[in-house]
Amino acid sequence: MMIVSALKWNGDVDGFLEMIDQRLLPAEFVKIRCRNVDTVCRAIKTLSVRGAPAIGVAAAYGLVLGMQRSFKNAKQGLTLLKKNCTILASSRPTAVNLFWALERMKRRAQQFIAQNTDAKPDLLRELLLKEAHSIYQQDVDMCLKIGQHGQVLIKQNTSVLTHCNAGALAAAGQGTALSILYEAKKADKKFTVYVDETRPLLQGARLTAWELLQAGIDVTVICDSTAGTLMKQKKIDTCITGADRIAANGDTANKIGTYTLSVLAKEHNVPFYVAAPSSTFDMNIASGSDIPIEQRDPDEVTSFNDYQTTPPDVNIYNPAFDITPAQNITAVITELGIIKKPNPEKIEKLLQLTKQT
Repeated sequence: MMIVSALKWNGDVDGFLEMIDQRLLPAEFVKIRCRNVDTVCRAIKTLSVRGAPAIGVAAAYGLVLGMQRSFKNAKQGLTLLKKNCTILASSRPTAVNLFWALERMKRRAQQFIAQNTDAKPDLLRELLLKEAHSIYQQDVDMCLKIGQHGQVLIKQNTSVLTHCNAGALAAAGQGTALSILYEAKKADKKFTVYVDETRPLLQGARLTAWELLQAGIDVTVICDSTAGTLMKQKKIDTCITGADRIAANGDTANKIGTYTLSVLAKEHNVPFYVAAPSSTFDMNIASGSDIPIEQRDPDEVTSFNDYQTTPPDVNIYNPAFDITPAQNITAVITELGIIKKPNPEKIEKLLQLTKQT
């Protein structure tokens, strides 16, 4: 079973970040070399790299690239770091992993500088690269644990429906929702995966289908509007999606169309699972109504491959994400374990484990 790698760092502190350009898949397999903050920021904005965990990792390495510029002392280095944090934070508003990674890198630098006010620039650069590597490896480990916890929910000879892409292309490791499928395959379970095409950018049809084929998993692409019919025909046993941000009450932001699937799943008594690392929880946000929703370019809807698909003057509404209420979620699968019927108390209890490790 071959699992792809979305991004990796090459070299030491003067190295570069390499990532698959996901805009071109599946027709072309091209890698981008990022050597400065602006390139990483553009890659995140244009979806060359996407998926909450991968965005967080890319942002951490983006800060390392930013520190390759000349600065005289630790104080100047921290000023430069904060400036680059602001640039990267502007790239996409919904995925909390982006802000989590930036804050972690900044906090680590501040701690180091407070204890080493006369530190040479190279020491700060090395520290930040080490921290970015730690974020990368933590994601790899979390993805594996999510898969190991979640694969028990995949029964023999069943079918799974997933939306958008929550696999290795969306993470440093083997993904979140798809990690569960990879671990189920390792356990010799036989199952079929239905993949929503995921309009308007077709992350399911282009990316998830391609990724699952590379791994030798049986996959069928469907139009987004086909999911309800399949559930009615009892051809879907389980739904699994990823998440970009989870509020303190369990409401979950994920790719637009996820909410619709959750309603259909609830109506047809199909378990609806969300797979995400603990870093996806934002305990500063009480409910989904407070999660900022990114609005994307109308051109993503009005045309496809430069072919106009709508009247030229029609109004377009193109949110990148929607909110699935906690009551529609059967369980959230994390690297720390599974939260059944998520609520604030259960989430807080699980997150306490991160403070103990």
